[in-house]
This record gives sequence, C-alpha cells and structure tokens, in this order.
Amino acid sequence: MKLGDLMPRDLLKQELFVQDLKSRINDSVEIILKVRSKKLQETKDSKKFLIMTLEDRTGTVRAVDWYNAELNDQRLKEGTVVRVKGRVVFFENRIQINLDNDYGAIKILKDDEYDYTKFVAQSKKDLEVLKKKLFVLLDQVKDQHYKKLLKAFFEDKEFSEKFFRSPAGMRVHHAYIGGLLEHSVTVAEICREISKYYSLDRDLLITGALLHDVGKVEEYKITESGIEVTTEGELKGHIAIGAAMVRETGKKLSIPEHKILELEHIILSHHGELEWGSPVVPKTIEALIVHHVENLDSKIARFIEVIESSETDQGWTEYDKNLGRRIFLRGEVTDE
Repeated sequence: MKLGDLMPRDLLKQELFVQDLKSRINDSVEIILKVRSKKLQETKDSKKFLIMTLEDRTGTVRAVDWYNAELNDQRLKEGTVVRVKGRVVFFENRIQINLDNDYGAIKILKDDEYDYTKFVAQSKKDLEVLKKKLFVLLDQVKDQHYKKLLKAFFEDKEFSEKFFRSPAGMRVHHAYIGGLLEHSVTVAEICREISKYYSLDRDLLITGALLHDVGKVEEYKITESGIEVTTEGELKGHIAIGAAMVRETGKKLSIPEHKILELEHIILSHHGELEWGSPVVPKTIEALIVHHVENLDSKIARFIEVIESSETDQGWTEYDKNLGRRIFLRGEVTDE
C-alpha cells in the first residue's frame, strides 16, 4: 500500500491503537500490531510460553501466548505485522494482552491487509492547523519576490503534499509524519517574533525559516519499514538538495540573484558549524537566527520526546546519547 492509498479518515479513527488499550482492561480485543521482539520462555513445570513486545505508532504492549507458544515462535519474526486476539489485563504494573486459546489468535498479515502508516509516528499537532499557520506566514511576507518563491513551492500540489507529510529526521527530532511541517512552522513563527526586536530583513528571515529544511522532502521517504533515507539523500544530504531546489526555482521565477544567494546561504549554514554538517557558518544575521532557532526547536522537541517516553514520572530519564545527558523529571525525589 502506498501513501496515496491510505484508509479513509473515518476508518482510521475506528482502528484500535496501543494507546486505546488502557481503557479496555478486561475486554476482549482484536488489534493490528507489529512484532518488535519475542522470547520463548518456560515455567518451572516446563510449560512453554511466548512473550512478545508488540507495537504501533502510539506505543508498545506486552502480549503473552500460553497456548501455541512454540508454533508462533517459529512463525513470527521481528517486523512481522499481525492481527492478534486476546484479553487486555493489567499485570505487573503494565498493560498486557493474554492471547486467546486459538490458533487464529495470531494472524500474519500481508502488505495489502493493513495501513503501514499505523506504524509510523505522526505529529501530535493538528496538521490542518499547521498548514493554515504556514499560509498565514506566507501571506505576511511583503517582498513580492520571496512571496512568489514561497507560493511556487507551497501552492504546488505535488510538492506540498510531500512537504506536509515528510518527517524532519529519522530518529533525533520530529521523526514522524508531519514533522517537517511542524518544525518549519515553529521555526518560522519564532523567527517572526524575533524580527520585532532587531533591525533585519524580516521577509528574508521568514522565507529562509520556511525553506531551510526543504531538501528533506527528497532526503527521506516513508515505507513499510518506517522512515528511510533515499539514495539522493544519502549521496547529497538535505542541505545540498534544498539549496539546489531554491536556486533552480528562483531562477525559473527570475528572482534577483542576490536574493537567491541569501536564501541559499541560510539553507547552507543552518546547521551552524562545519563539524555539524554546515558547508559554511552563518554570515548574515538572518542565517544566524535561523540556525539558532531551528537548533533550539530540535533540542526542545527531543527533550519532550525523551520525557514523554520515560517509564517513570519522577527522578531522571535514562541517558540520551543524542542530547548527551539525562533529563530531570519533576516529582517527589529524595536523595539517599
């Protein structure tokens, strides 16, 4: 199934997700999930059982098969998409699905029997609201050259559909459907506010903020396996791709060379430092602001993701290698 063949919105709303299971304790359910891990174990009296971690884009849940453990251990592998039937219980302080005593309690699904975007995380923000915010920002650009350039991108149906669904990364930040839109709008809105305090080219700043990651529409793709890097993304990277996209479109629209050049510079320098992947460091105030704001937004998004995925509500999160630290969780913490 391709992205263009997604289930109708009303059907997706009826689909059961991991996040829904907390309200279904003691209910019998049927749910489509992906096998994240599995382990065949044995009780003291030699009875075998299969423990699985199953997942969708909203989280993970443990499932236990007491009846066809060895058979299903052989049938299943990591990444297999299955429809499972069982009873939802609360066991050892966590939600668990106890599979039914039925061979059909686990059905392996073919690619055309499920919507694979169920397993790709999506922005928690309303994408329609984000789209409206983007076009408000576009309308607020007064420079007709920059506005014409932005319209060439975002009023193009094929491009905009890709942009609105693209992730902004694979793992570190905004790594979900709609992540690029969410990140770009947030950066642009913050840049708009900053422009109130300094003497700078406000229209260049907003345009650069909206387009700084534009190359990611070609760097990433969403497949049955999740977010993947394209061949072009591997060979060029989104910075080079984005700069080329802006220059090519700008030339077609007869945008003045100096305006194209300044936008290119924002894209080329938005990682900030050479060791962070920027071909050049920011050398205009607008480029400097875009770098710091987009870096701030990516770090905040990562902080939030780590906090929300933490399995404890007090103390500290686990060490996050991307942030290079643990994060303090507000709660009743006593030092021993």
